[in-house]
Amino acid sequence: MSELVVKSKSAMGPKVGFVSLGCAKALTDSELILTRLNAEGYQTSKTFHDADLVIVNTCGFIDDAVKESLDTIGEALAVNGKVIVTGCLGAKGGDGGENLVRQMHPSVLAVTGPQATQQVMDAVHAAFPKPHEGCNHRCTFCIIPSMRGDLVSRPIGDVLREAQALLEGGVKELLVISQDTSAYGVDVQYRTGFWNGKPVKTRLLELAQALGDMAQPYGAWVRLHYVYPYPSVDAVLPLMASGKVLPYLDVPFQHSHPDVLKRMKRPASGEKNLERIQRWRETCPEIIVRSTFIAGFPGETEEEFAHLLDFVREAQIDRAGCFAYSPVSGAVANDIGGMLPAEVREERRVRFMAVAEAVSTAKLKRRVGATMQVLVDSAPSMGKKGGTGRSYADAPEIDGVVKLLPPEKISKTLKMGEFTRAKIVATQGHDLVALPI
Repeated sequence: MSELVVKSKSAMGPKVGFVSLGCAKALTDSELILTRLNAEGYQTSKTFHDADLVIVNTCGFIDDAVKESLDTIGEALAVNGKVIVTGCLGAKGGDGGENLVRQMHPSVLAVTGPQATQQVMDAVHAAFPKPHEGCNHRCTFCIIPSMRGDLVSRPIGDVLREAQALLEGGVKELLVISQDTSAYGVDVQYRTGFWNGKPVKTRLLELAQALGDMAQPYGAWVRLHYVYPYPSVDAVLPLMASGKVLPYLDVPFQHSHPDVLKRMKRPASGEKNLERIQRWRETCPEIIVRSTFIAGFPGETEEEFAHLLDFVREAQIDRAGCFAYSPVSGAVANDIGGMLPAEVREERRVRFMAVAEAVSTAKLKRRVGATMQVLVDSAPSMGKKGGTGRSYADAPEIDGVVKLLPPEKISKTLKMGEFTRAKIVATQGHDLVALPI
């Protein structure tokens, strides 16, 4: 699993220096880490001095390699001071069983072993939180544009190269994430880029087509996030219906009532979102629609809030999150007037979630008896005791999971990062319970 960001922020992100030592396998680990860093908006530095922190991917195979790795760590600490260590040497013990790297260089920020991309990213995030993207919209509840500026579309060739590297490294799911994925290429007038010597427009449809084509030989998933409901999105639905891209759209509606949307200054506030969702389902009946909403926006009446609840029921939003309006310092919405008491905002959030959960759980129950493809996220003891995974309807960390029971067949095993077929036998809150087959 990995994220693939199609936008970058206008300001430069933290700089990371990187040293990769050892074999080709270590180099593959390094490429995966660098791809994740770049995808999240971090910059790379050619020197220790100019970097905000340094990552050293070590080798511990022979004494000379150990010495080279320890010396490199020492140099990075002397010049930069902030160092994360990964790789084979990171897993090696020293005298008394203590970690060798920690023993020799106790001031390093973190130490991991090989093939530990996520742990390295966690350490980077702890030292320098990942950059937030800018945004072209000027929603009254948000201050991101004032801090980060406008979105800038990354060259499509760069995005596709990163996707190819992730797939070659074993990634089974690409998540396309930005502040407004639908607007990809608008700032460059959908400029034609190049991938493998072929022209490709910098536009959502062409990006989705290329990623879908690229992922198919690997059996990997492509999932689209933060897609605004512009008419142009309709063109992507046939790709979902054909299986090239997961039939899953993360659409930030925020509200349904036209007056509230107007006060929010939401883009596409004039679109008939309910009708659009219905057309999406006609084109692709299996589509999952997830969204986020705000309850208790300044001036929101009980009638406007009731309109929102009706929308969630009628639109049959599969997965929904809701925030009680928060008066962020500097947000224009704070000056609109009609600020609701905090307890009213929270009460509406709770009421919203009760309705949203009722819709979601009812739809989940319809899955019982179906057989689904599940991407395994956890499988202790090769899955002999079961595990957890996700279906196409579940984005990592924000949706539910599929709880996998121990397989009935002795020969059946589960492996993290691989797919399995599973029969849905029950629901459990927001989650499904399934038997691997």
